Amino acid sequence: MIETERLVLTHLADRDAEFIRGLLNEPSFIRYVGDRGVRTADDARRYIQDGPVASYARHGYGLLRVGLKADDTPIGICGVLRRDTLPEPDLGFSLLPPWWSKGYAHEAASAVMRHARGTLGVGRILAITSVDNESSIRLLGKLGFQFEQMIRLGEDTTELRLFASEP
Repeated sequence: MIETERLVLTHLADRDAEFIRGLLNEPSFIRYVGDRGVRTADDARRYIQDGPVASYARHGYGLLRVGLKADDTPIGICGVLRRDTLPEPDLGFSLLPPWWSKGYAHEAASAVMRHARGTLGVGRILAITSVDNESSIRLLGKLGFQFEQMIRLGEDTTELRLFASEP
């Protein structure tokens, strides 16, 4: 668990299935991250188990549930991921639209970066964004990430912006 002034970040679990189903079906998530095909609570539980929970076991980190400290309302996800298609771990984040522009993404991502470097010993951290995701690009700049290059994560994928943060 990671705590900040206003947030609590915890491991995702089956109890978060409805929240994850909602988040992954937000038009903004589908546009900027991609359609994960999660339509039902069962799909969401499978996504949680095969993605974040498997990552916790394999790497010791993964996407975390971002909840409000005051009442534990889930507002998004944020964490460090390990993708086969990238040479180093990368930062990922997504908040539900009602929680945008309130500083929560910066607060969560800053805490995740401190935890990754201080507790997990992760050095260089990458981040990827859609070419037109200006708000995520601004947030990465505030976090100290620098644009490196345009990349594709596979042959039939769209071009993405790759950023890096050095220790």
